[in-house]
Amino acid sequence: MTASIYFTSSEGFSGKAAVALGVLETLTQRVGRVGMFRPIVKDAASDDILDILAAHVDPTLELQPEECVGVTYDEVHEDASAALAKIIARYGAVARRCDAMVIVGSDFTDVGNPAELGFNARVAANLGAPVLLVLSGRNQTDLTARTPEEIAQAAAITIPEIEAEHANLIACVVNRADPDTREEIRAAVDAALTEVGVPGASKVPVWALPENPILTAPTVAQLLSAVDGTLYSGDSALLDREVLGVTVAGMSMEHVLERTFESGVVVVAGDRTETLLALLLSQQADTFPSLAAIVVNGPFAFSPVITELLAGVAANLPIIRTEHGTFETAQRIINTRGALGRTQRRKHTVALADFSTYVNADELVQLLEVPEPSVVTPLMFEYQLLDRARRDRKRIVLPEGGDDRILIAASMLLAREVADLVILGDEDAVRRRAAELGVDISDAQVLSTSDPELLGRFAEEYAKLRAHKGVTVEQALEKMQDVSYFGTMMVHLGLADGMVSGAAHTTAHTIKPSFEIVKTKPGTSIVSSVFLMALADRVLVYGDCAVNPDPNSDQLADIAISSAETAQQFHIDPRVAMLSYSTGDSGSGADVDKVRAATELVRERAPQLAVEGPLQYDAATDAAVAAKKLPGSEVAGRATVFIFPDLNTGNNTYKAVQRSAGAVAIGPVLQGLNKPINDLSRGALVSDIVNTVAITAIQAQAEQAAR
Repeated sequence: MTASIYFTSSEGFSGKAAVALGVLETLTQRVGRVGMFRPIVKDAASDDILDILAAHVDPTLELQPEECVGVTYDEVHEDASAALAKIIARYGAVARRCDAMVIVGSDFTDVGNPAELGFNARVAANLGAPVLLVLSGRNQTDLTARTPEEIAQAAAITIPEIEAEHANLIACVVNRADPDTREEIRAAVDAALTEVGVPGASKVPVWALPENPILTAPTVAQLLSAVDGTLYSGDSALLDREVLGVTVAGMSMEHVLERTFESGVVVVAGDRTETLLALLLSQQADTFPSLAAIVVNGPFAFSPVITELLAGVAANLPIIRTEHGTFETAQRIINTRGALGRTQRRKHTVALADFSTYVNADELVQLLEVPEPSVVTPLMFEYQLLDRARRDRKRIVLPEGGDDRILIAASMLLAREVADLVILGDEDAVRRRAAELGVDISDAQVLSTSDPELLGRFAEEYAKLRAHKGVTVEQALEKMQDVSYFGTMMVHLGLADGMVSGAAHTTAHTIKPSFEIVKTKPGTSIVSSVFLMALADRVLVYGDCAVNPDPNSDQLADIAISSAETAQQFHIDPRVAMLSYSTGDSGSGADVDKVRAATELVRERAPQLAVEGPLQYDAATDAAVAAKKLPGSEVAGRATVFIFPDLNTGNNTYKAVQRSAGAVAIGPVLQGLNKPINDLSRGALVSDIVNTVAITAIQAQAEQAAR
């Protein structure tokens, strides 16, 4: 049976999309396939909420937004009964493919339908979906905070309409609540549930999410569009930054500077160039707030000397030009509402972090009676990585503080409390760039590799470790200023639990210091790697696909044992297939003999492991093939750990499976080192960095538990 939940509100702009996003992630952590559905929309071809949710839905479901829509408002007006029947049919077509469904009701933008809440409740009842009621903590007219009594009154008016349609209220969330009265709001709504006679009111939880300005703030790009502007200069990568307010420069220069604030935008008339230049200069000073943008308004063209000066400054701060007057420009900016768009990572991160902080996810899942998962999907596995890392936070060093992807990933990791972070780089430059990007890394420690106290200590330690190579302290001082060596030494000395690098450096640059400083585990002859291959319904381990070109039988055995240990760290029961072009005794030759010898070495060194080899890939994965080629094997047909005979085979296979089967390849995960250090691809996405940090933290947890 498909578990489901229906989100509705009694008014528009309640922020139910952010709440739905939190529930979607919560369910995805615990259930295999979570789908989305919108019963009523304005436009069947385009829906903002579906677009947002689609970025977090398991891609293996292959859900298209248009198939996740029931009907339009026009169809409801034309024939409400027929519309309801169509909603039920279209919902069923999607729900049959899913283990759980997140259903987001209409947006209350249909002014011609005063009974919109009742119709949403009727839909929920007919879909058999319990209702989560989202109440707004803000007045709709002026967006001021509502009192606890006002919100409780809204609940008392709304709930009878839901019950009148025989819908089952399962929980209530007050969104955008005044942070100072959040607990009073929760208590007032809780009392209102009892007062209006909600069945089992004591078991209906009430949660209150505090107002978070980031979630309702427009981006610079949205303001650019709102004022009909053009980007005159600045870094276009900063257009996604949220704007938290506006200052109109209708006063002297020094008073304008006094009234700037973090992530604000300043409107400057085109002929007030002295103010414009002063604002640009303030962005070079650490003593002034970091602006999101400057909007220059009016028809006044810059003089040649000002144009030349602005070109020479080469500031990152976006400067927008618009032809509108000051009043019109300011009004357009003030009236621009921020939307929770699909591509706005910071808003998604903030929304999910707030949800996990203020909503009891375990209680919600119990209320929904979510079935035990029969599969592990890629998204489910990735969320589980973050959750495991979060339970016992470790300190991870990120050496590449000059890379925007690292700063964006760091802000996400810190907001979700996945790990404590140390970022290497010049502190002023790193924090200034983070501010420009509009990301919060205030909880991270930023260290320079020129730090005199640490540099001297690290150099002395490195000289000791490399004394047999004749390394002097002077030579070590130079070596330790390299970010990879500095970060690795932090891990070696216990100043960090792990390191993640490689977004801007080669694999060799990242892992060479670990060979010299951290070194391999006792009894392990080789450092190797695996990819965690998240298929549609399970996670497999592939090794070695990134480090060793042609391991001998002894090294191959070590790779297999290390890969099995890595599998166990990530809750994958290791059944090890030693791959070759031959199965069992059917073939011979040097390559097959190497795998056969490696298999025997694994059995000697780790007799507790289930291992089989040589095995062809089809015999390792397909039970029917295994029954013919190697009957009776506990591994054949059921393998979870695949050991490739060489890098050529492994690298090509993982990429082929990734591309042709739509698998998510997480890694490479390095193994065999005394402490966890992991390498990123130079083409790594922000999500790759987040996953790799979580993996490194989990490895650190296992390493410390084994001491």
